[in-house]
Amino acid sequence: MSSVARLAVVTGGNTGIGLAIVQTLAGEGWDVAISYIAHEETARDTVAKLSATGRFAWAKRCDVGIKTDVEQFFDALLQESGRAPDLLVNNAGVQTWSSLLELDDQSWDQVLRTNAKGCFLNTQKAAKQMIAAGKRGAIVNIGSGCSKAPFPRLVNYSASKAAIDQFTRSAAIELGPHGITVNCVAPGAIENERTRGEAPNFAATWSAITPMRRVGNAADVVNAVLFFADPKSNFITGQTLYVDGGVFTQPNWPYGSCRPEGN
Repeated sequence: MSSVARLAVVTGGNTGIGLAIVQTLAGEGWDVAISYIAHEETARDTVAKLSATGRFAWAKRCDVGIKTDVEQFFDALLQESGRAPDLLVNNAGVQTWSSLLELDDQSWDQVLRTNAKGCFLNTQKAAKQMIAAGKRGAIVNIGSGCSKAPFPRLVNYSASKAAIDQFTRSAAIELGPHGITVNCVAPGAIENERTRGEAPNFAATWSAITPMRRVGNAADVVNAVLFFADPKSNFITGQTLYVDGGVFTQPNWPYGSCRPEGN
């Protein structure tokens, strides 16, 4: 383990996009810590594989929406690694499908607690450790295109991601004087195991309405995270970067995606 390696915390870093972020960061020379709430075996396997390459890799179960869990996670990491994180990626999130009129309050609370409150609790604790250590750190929140365009049957998820979008700006203003940047990466249609299972012909359907004529993948999101984690971007803060191939920028143009002939 290199004594000068930077340390990244990725919430929900043992599956999906979170795992891709962890693996890429480790490949770029970062030490990594993973918080997770399920799929413990995957988390342990990831730690073992990364540790075998010489990286510091560590994982601990943590419900991101419970303050005591978050406090214990970061305190244990500080004791285990001997340092505060340089980077926090607030990736953990949950999603439930329901119309507004049928949405139950338990589902509302579950999604807002995990996505919005979890982002707040982890940001607060990580920032305190960064400041105490005198570090100029970076925090990257994983948002969603639904903070720009409302998604049907995802009212609680959309509300939680819109909250993250505004929280990013507020946190950036408060943490800027400490040398900590806070930005948001907001994916659009990203093809993975979950989205393929949620919608038939996911890639073909979304590619047809996306200006770039393809769906995104985990690497597209990871690259945006790496951009905000790089010290070269340390004068950029409070921003939301949409990784969506332009799909949520494109207006509902009545003549299709191009101008009609003759105009």
